[in-house]
Amino acid sequence: MNLNIDAIKGQTFDAIVIGSGISGGWAAKELTEKGLKVAVLERGREIKHIEGYETAMKNPWEFDHRGRPTNMAAEEYWANMRTGYTANEETRHMFENDSKNPYIEKKGGFDWIRAYHTGGKSLLWGRQSYRWNREDFLANEKEGIGTPWAIGYDDLAPWYSYVEKFAGISGQAEGLDVLPDSDFLPAMQMTAPEVHFKNAVNKKLGRPVTVGRVAHLTQPTKQQLDLGRSSCNYRNKCSRGCPYGAYFSSLSATLPAAMRTGRLTMIHNSIAAEIIYDEATQKAKGVRVIDQNTLESKEYFAKIIFVNAGAIGSTSILMNSKSNRYQTGLGNDSDQLGRNIMDHHLGAGASATIEGFEKDYMFGNRPNGLYIPRFQNWGKDKRSYSRGFGYQGGASREGWGRGVGADGFGAEFKESLTHPGQWTVGFGGFGEILPNPENRFVLGAQKDKWGLPVLEFSAEFGQNELRMREDMMNEAATMLEAAGFKNINAYNKQDTHIGLGIHEMGTARMGTSVKNSIVNKHNQVHEVKNVFMTDGAVMASASCVNPSLTYMAMTARAADFAVSELKKRNL
Repeated sequence: MNLNIDAIKGQTFDAIVIGSGISGGWAAKELTEKGLKVAVLERGREIKHIEGYETAMKNPWEFDHRGRPTNMAAEEYWANMRTGYTANEETRHMFENDSKNPYIEKKGGFDWIRAYHTGGKSLLWGRQSYRWNREDFLANEKEGIGTPWAIGYDDLAPWYSYVEKFAGISGQAEGLDVLPDSDFLPAMQMTAPEVHFKNAVNKKLGRPVTVGRVAHLTQPTKQQLDLGRSSCNYRNKCSRGCPYGAYFSSLSATLPAAMRTGRLTMIHNSIAAEIIYDEATQKAKGVRVIDQNTLESKEYFAKIIFVNAGAIGSTSILMNSKSNRYQTGLGNDSDQLGRNIMDHHLGAGASATIEGFEKDYMFGNRPNGLYIPRFQNWGKDKRSYSRGFGYQGGASREGWGRGVGADGFGAEFKESLTHPGQWTVGFGGFGEILPNPENRFVLGAQKDKWGLPVLEFSAEFGQNELRMREDMMNEAATMLEAAGFKNINAYNKQDTHIGLGIHEMGTARMGTSVKNSIVNKHNQVHEVKNVFMTDGAVMASASCVNPSLTYMAMTARAADFAVSELKKRNL
């Protein structure tokens, strides 16, 4: 009997965090630093900072298939193949095998790109970091779309500053309402053609252009150096993992900070199957997990639970958490679990060639580009659709790779490839997707190898997105033309799906009432107040900027509230 008591004691914590990605890492850091004993449940394998980045220092010729996906990889990583890069040899081991982790597309298509290991997709993200603006939080209510946000910009502003200072965001202050400034480290520099483009677009079209705001250390602070992080080396091999800790990830920043407290326990290979609901207390009391290797079931217990398994993962856990009180999933009185899948749609923009600037080059391989903030439906500008988009892109010079497939051979041909090639430029739009309750997933009848339901997706672009895409293409071409660039190629790919942006959001939205949403303004599940969700699942709208910085701020804010409520014995 004593052995059983000891076992339960060893499985009991002050807080449980499900997932170790960007938001889960922040939850672990904040909760441990505030004195709580925390267990992080990670469904995937352990990866250790520095030594776990298998391909980080490999040269192109050291890959058996020169970095390209094999025929077998193309079959097994079928969703990853749609991205154009995640199934490649350099990074494939960091993403999940789709055939071993099946899902079903019932209507339309959904690109579900996953990374099950320590740090999750924080090792693989694009690192673009932007604050939402005030209107982003107000648009739903003003336009009668979806449900109103329960928070506004002022609620998150101090937390944006808080997480930016720790993470390290490089960028240039511009004083724009549409793109609020962050607490910046020094900005990365534009190339000469990019400076020309910026000046031309601003003068002729009145549109601001800035360097991308990225979670890369350009001038580390003492706090960042003390964690073992250092300046960006301009290698642009970030998706392989950064041995220098130069870009922000859970593995290089938040988890080490949490581990330093002595109050963090990492538990790997533990798939969160359900949150255990106590009918008597009307609270959650723990999490049941399945060992991904042995299939054994185990329970962990805590006073508060943070669900940070990604927009789809977090919501599916709540869906699987059924009880007499919640027969369709924990906290699902509103029937909103699984609905309103959002992302940022992309695959529309333009490219061109640049004449001149032969004496100019780039500094290193800058892991960043330019950003053109949203100008549609802003101020006096009115379009035939709602919301808008921003652009990401930039200019670079062709390298030796331009010789692949080119005419020529011999010494003269090889010598020519030792010199920089032509300058080229391109910009692609990132457009806001509106919340639509019919864009959703459900638990299917089919079970996976762990006995959990295979998810079934129905997700399609609406007319608003389709109209916006035409504008994304045409306006990109207009700006390249304004800069005097040549051979402009405008495009609007027709084979893209929701999910390709890897910014999946919605499915357990925040709102003002238990009748219209899953979580409240404090990121608590409305009627189960010791369960918090702070990842993409809770987004009531998508904005058009990369969302990770908002997840960080939201998580830090919610953790502060949770600990305060715990101390007051309200949880």
